[in-house]
Amino acid sequence: MDLTLATTAVDTISGITSPNALMLLAVIFGFYMAWNIGANDVANAMATSVGSGALTLRRAVIIAAIFEFVGAYFAGAGVSNTIRKGIVDPEIFSAEPTLFVCGMLASLLAAGTWLLIASYFGWPVSTTHSIVGAILGFGAVFAGIQAIYWGKVGTIAVSWVISPVLSGIISYFIFNIIMRKIFHNPRPVEAARRFTPCMVFVVFTILSMVLVEKGLKHRLKGVDFPLWEALLIAGGIGLLAAIISAVLVRRINVDDEDGETQESEARQLYLSRALQRARKHLGRAKSMSKGDVEDEVQDLLHKVEMLNTSMEQKTTSPAGTPSSVWKVERIFVYLVVISACFIAFAHGSNDVANAIGPMAAAWETIKEGAVGTKAPVSGWFLALGGIAIAIGLATWGWRVMRTVGTRLTELTPSRGFSATFGAATTIVFASWLALPISTTHTLVGAVLGVGLARGIGALNLRTVRDVAVSWVVTIPAGAGLAIIFYYILAGIFA
Repeated sequence: MDLTLATTAVDTISGITSPNALMLLAVIFGFYMAWNIGANDVANAMATSVGSGALTLRRAVIIAAIFEFVGAYFAGAGVSNTIRKGIVDPEIFSAEPTLFVCGMLASLLAAGTWLLIASYFGWPVSTTHSIVGAILGFGAVFAGIQAIYWGKVGTIAVSWVISPVLSGIISYFIFNIIMRKIFHNPRPVEAARRFTPCMVFVVFTILSMVLVEKGLKHRLKGVDFPLWEALLIAGGIGLLAAIISAVLVRRINVDDEDGETQESEARQLYLSRALQRARKHLGRAKSMSKGDVEDEVQDLLHKVEMLNTSMEQKTTSPAGTPSSVWKVERIFVYLVVISACFIAFAHGSNDVANAIGPMAAAWETIKEGAVGTKAPVSGWFLALGGIAIAIGLATWGWRVMRTVGTRLTELTPSRGFSATFGAATTIVFASWLALPISTTHTLVGAVLGVGLARGIGALNLRTVRDVAVSWVVTIPAGAGLAIIFYYILAGIFA
């Protein structure tokens, strides 16, 4: 009887079109989804580096292409399994494997389509929201809400809230540490040279820890380091990177000035930025006021503008050479590049699952002729996802990258590093725990954390509101499109 059912399942799939054709569609739709991840989500991931001026768009694309692929290939299997079989109960579809395949294909197509629309308009939306919403949509339509693993969905939903809060907290404290240890130091350039190797050590240790403890287990059979060995290896790599960075930073030509001059420059610079924020708020107040109040606000605005111009002139020496604060920011450019590599790896390890999970589920069902519950995620699936993500970033990523990099708050290399470090650390640990969190949520939370460290006036609250609305819209949009595409595909293949 079991053999008969299996044969029937294969015939059902191949009755309208061949299994090879369905496999081809799975690969195409998976590639399409991964391409859109590159165009939207990876653009979010690299926006802080580009927006802070640390990286050009071309260099950001090259770095992201390399490290997104490495992260997807070496550390992306765990989350892919969560998306593939952790949201919808595959057993409910056991009698209708064709419809299960159609549902997974519809989810890929729906999520990719929504991301395409969002990327065209430059909206930073969550790819994780898109694919999870799409899978929920088709699963509920096919078999009702009992087809959904609501416990797992609840865990994922909680991670969407925790991730921006956690990344914001990390970024907030990192930026405050940088301010206290470097910018408020009488000799900020020398302080930056001492601080940089410490941060490089932390970044490379965390990155290496994930690669050794998690990535090698998926890619190399039989490799399983105990925790203490993984820590030792990762710490050694981090120490080596810190030593190299210490040598390189010492070679950067940023001559120190006397401590009193540097401290005065630092205070003048941040007073100038505070005046810039005051000018922005006064401009908004002027647009809302009338009559005598408007005249008074205009007078205040004029005085603030004059004072701000005076303070900006004092942050540059008479010869036009940059102040010590800007020299410190130059050192942080190198840290931003390192953290950009870090977040590209972290993003690839987590968000490749949004494309590869449903693709692997469809491929497995077509190959076996029945809905399966256990199967490893093939290495070439992850490689395909990594390649498609890189292509998406290179071709369309500039739309979202330029928007996100300049709209939330003003970024400098030191702020960009703080935000990127907080976001990447959160993403890596979420990947370790197999939680498909939203990179968009995480990055926005990190940028907001850096902005709040400078005061609420440093944030563009209108952009924050727009991003929050896009988060709310994405899940129902993904679910609705998935239902439409599911009925279309089921009508063709079922």
